[in-house]
Amino acid sequence: MSEKTSAIPAFWLAVTEVNSPPVKSFNARLSEHISATGSHLCVGLDINPEALQMNYSTLDDLKAHTRKVIEATAGLAAVYKPNLAFFERWGSAGIEWLEETMEWIGDSALTIGDAKRGDIGNTARQYAASLFEYFGFDAVTVNPYMGRDAIEPFTQASEKGVFVLCRTSNASAGDIQDNEINGERIFESVARLVSKLNSNDNLGLVVGGTSAAEIAGIRELAPGLPFLIPGIGAQGGDLETSFRSGNTNGIAVINVSRSIIFAGNQGFKDIRAEAQRYVEIMQDLK
Repeated sequence: MSEKTSAIPAFWLAVTEVNSPPVKSFNARLSEHISATGSHLCVGLDINPEALQMNYSTLDDLKAHTRKVIEATAGLAAVYKPNLAFFERWGSAGIEWLEETMEWIGDSALTIGDAKRGDIGNTARQYAASLFEYFGFDAVTVNPYMGRDAIEPFTQASEKGVFVLCRTSNASAGDIQDNEINGERIFESVARLVSKLNSNDNLGLVVGGTSAAEIAGIRELAPGLPFLIPGIGAQGGDLETSFRSGNTNGIAVINVSRSIIFAGNQGFKDIRAEAQRYVEIMQDLK
């Protein structure tokens, strides 16, 4: 402790601490942010050179397109979800690109680091420090396969969110997630566990829109938990059912990636128009 700090009277430090505003949990922050913006749209930043309409794409091209997407969807996206794999592919230059992406987003929206981390103990704590403290994400995605030990290291700061993979949107999700243990499917057990662990009000579930018929059942097992719903757009998920079920007895953010970030001729106007279309559809569903 410095001399300047130690010179502050103890009673004043106590008063300052008492008068400090309480930290809002991530789930409360998310709910308030959606209400303020009127948007449930999460734009997934899965930007790869193969998808750009060019003969070749450099990292500078990807950076330029990323910034264009963020600027085109400003005021429409409540959340941005950079997928770390698309950045890590490029090594240290990709990490720099991710740092720049976080700066471009700034405070305009909440951010989810789509990392799908799934390790335990000290390793998980290092991942949490990287994603929350270094990169500054508001939330992350986590794989629960190793149990609560893979989840809890990310939950310690209540203002930071954790979306746990529950019923994912990929075609082979059922290979493991549909298997039954004691009469309950694994994804249902995950929903029940995450709901039980939510003592800091900062846990949520990833529930794919391609499994929209199951969202209502998952919602019954996890009332109040926010849902992150991917699989809408290019993957063919059911937007209407996903939105209505996800926002019953809780809130949901709908992730759209390729359908927005590579819309039309991939220009500013096409990207913004597609994002606007999704926002208006969801507003009409309320």
